[in-house]
Amino acid sequence: MPEDTLCKTIHQYNKEPVSDGDMKKLLEIAADYGRVKNYVYDRFGGIGSLKKLYPGYTVQNEMTASGLREQLDMPSVYFYLAVFDALKDIKSQWTRTKSRVLKLIGRNENLTPGDKHYLRFLLKVNNAFTAVLNQEVVEGLPGDIQRQYGELAKNTDRERMHRYLCRQVRKYHVKPHVDAAEGFAASERAYRYADHGIYLSIKEKRKRIFIPLTDNNQYRTQIYIKLHPQQRNIEIKVPVKVAVRTHADYTHQVGLSVGMYTMFTTDQGHEYGTELGSYQVDYAQWIREQLGSYHRNKENNPGRKKYRAKKKRYEERLHSYVNQELNRLLRTEKPQAVYLPKLPGTQSGGVNRKINNSASLWQRGYIRRRLIQKCREQSVMLVEVIGKDISKECSSCGAEGIKRDGFFTCPVCGYRIEEKVNAAKNAKKRGMNGRPPEYGSFGQKPG
Repeated sequence: MPEDTLCKTIHQYNKEPVSDGDMKKLLEIAADYGRVKNYVYDRFGGIGSLKKLYPGYTVQNEMTASGLREQLDMPSVYFYLAVFDALKDIKSQWTRTKSRVLKLIGRNENLTPGDKHYLRFLLKVNNAFTAVLNQEVVEGLPGDIQRQYGELAKNTDRERMHRYLCRQVRKYHVKPHVDAAEGFAASERAYRYADHGIYLSIKEKRKRIFIPLTDNNQYRTQIYIKLHPQQRNIEIKVPVKVAVRTHADYTHQVGLSVGMYTMFTTDQGHEYGTELGSYQVDYAQWIREQLGSYHRNKENNPGRKKYRAKKKRYEERLHSYVNQELNRLLRTEKPQAVYLPKLPGTQSGGVNRKINNSASLWQRGYIRRRLIQKCREQSVMLVEVIGKDISKECSSCGAEGIKRDGFFTCPVCGYRIEEKVNAAKNAKKRGMNGRPPEYGSFGQKPG
């Protein structure tokens, strides 16, 4: 069953420029927040601290005893959020490391199927993974899991597998690090809404600074304050629970094909995001021009701040267009379920540098995330289907056809149709017929 609520990020902004004095106080908190995170990264981001990461109270107790908060004279409402924020980053980094090693194991032709099974077991079971990396005996696992480990270990050269795993982890695992103080999280006790603005706690005891806001909305949850000191602005990010909408008239099954120039084409031939290509070409061309200017003038180039500000404006304009078209798609098509091809990863190499550059800037990850979010908000099922050869297959008879000049022609049954529409029809057919769909946490198979 779909959830009744979901989490959505609300953005709030200052109504007037933040004074230099107040911005300095906020930057001081952000700098200390970054120092605490880097301290946690350095102290608990390595192999030896793996067993302390779950559930995290050991780290909290050690950080309390470290005296760092007193040394920085940092309010507890910011200090402990920085600690747990860093812990979350460390756990995410370990997840990325495991994923990287898992892919290497799958591609290693020198490992037997039994070796791969054993290594995958270690990566899956945290206690076993921790023990191996710390040169300890794998024991004390919950009942059946310990027995399963014993059976796998009988037919495996454990010493060699443990050395291999440790070597790969040392090679690819890195500790996170904060380079710039861009903002900080604040608990409910760190702020108060009033007088058409927000009062934020600072390092001075019993003192708060007041920032007028552009809206009068008030929230009681953990928030994140992002600082833009050059513009004398702040951005408040508030996670809120919103009700999921349901629509009695959303009854259609819609297949989609994805493109760089037209964002989506449906199985009925309707197009959404037809200007996406011009937005992305302009963006990619500007990036190339700026990079060329930078390389020609490396020693005397004061324009990095302007470059980042304009780059952000390009991305915001593009993202605004993407969201507008996604909303239009859902309003117009009224889908009960959407079937989307699972795209392959980006490929390096190629003969055309301009095309490579445009492809690298393609916002497909952002488009996918926003489609997932909007489908959740409207109770629409989103199902990813296997995208392999989806544009080469005839949506009428299933034979392999020919693509030319934007059209697909089947040499077997003579079916002729626009290439993108054919791919969208195949996405819908694969999703509804189960060939085989890949379901994420965002979608369920329509009953």
